[in-house]
Amino acid sequence: MKHFIYIILLSFTLTGFAQHTNLFLADPTIFEHDGTYYAYGTKENGNIKAEGFLVYTSTDLKHWEGPKGATDGFAFKKGDGYGTWGFWAPQVFEKNGTFYMAYTADEHIAIASSDSPLGPFTNNGNALPSDVRQIDPFIFFDNGKTYLYHVRLDNGNRIFVAEMTDDFSAIKTETLTECIHAEAGWEDTESVTWTVTEGPTVYKKDGMYYLLYSANDFRNKDYAVGYATATSPYGPWKKNENSPFISQTLLNYPGTGHGDVFYGKNNNMYYVFHTHFSEEKVGPRKTAIIRLKQKNNTIKILNAKSIIWLAL
Repeated sequence: MKHFIYIILLSFTLTGFAQHTNLFLADPTIFEHDGTYYAYGTKENGNIKAEGFLVYTSTDLKHWEGPKGATDGFAFKKGDGYGTWGFWAPQVFEKNGTFYMAYTADEHIAIASSDSPLGPFTNNGNALPSDVRQIDPFIFFDNGKTYLYHVRLDNGNRIFVAEMTDDFSAIKTETLTECIHAEAGWEDTESVTWTVTEGPTVYKKDGMYYLLYSANDFRNKDYAVGYATATSPYGPWKKNENSPFISQTLLNYPGTGHGDVFYGKNNNMYYVFHTHFSEEKVGPRKTAIIRLKQKNNTIKILNAKSIIWLAL
């Protein structure tokens, strides 16, 4: 009888865990296609073996299922293309009926493609040519051109932009332009030598370009999100005085940052991001979304209590 009760309790516990556990994705992004939301990110769940990019799905942003990637839950699994370690910060987008994933591996940037948001995303095993280490890609389309916003590891983590070739195989090096690096006090709360700005996300509204980014080392509780504006994809970028607009001070969670803007029903604007696991532990980092509002050129959180944790 004791063993029977134990089995029931174990089954209940495992079922409850499966239904209520947080999604442990850092550097997350959410891509919507045909009414389904797909969540990708840097894998933080140590219980899931192998390396690559998992994907979870939802139709309401509250109930998530997965991982549902084409290969053992992975949309891109190590071996599907470029990379042997450090699979970080994916971005998924669609062009002409093909789905693409820009991602970091081996501290370089690569782009893979698939016929489904679930993958498998594959490439020929090559990264984008670069003379320095580079991470955190974000592909942006504007006026018939393709731009790669990314972080170059050169005297700090600095955000750059460059126009890309039409086939996404390389940047046009003559267009490479620095956007921002850490200068403001909130961007370097520990006064480090190697400062950090990373996780760029760009969108355009009413002729103005908005660059959202994170600053400080991700292990720092003060990791936070600010933004800058410009009238050109290349800048010059003016950092907004409202920064940081996502932070531990505002949300009461440490390590808030490195995410992506996306839009839900009724064109509601959201930001998906990660936080530290707790006040004491950085990882596994947890995934959350929060509603944003924009008035004129100012971006703010709609309500600090509106944070939604992504969970199964």
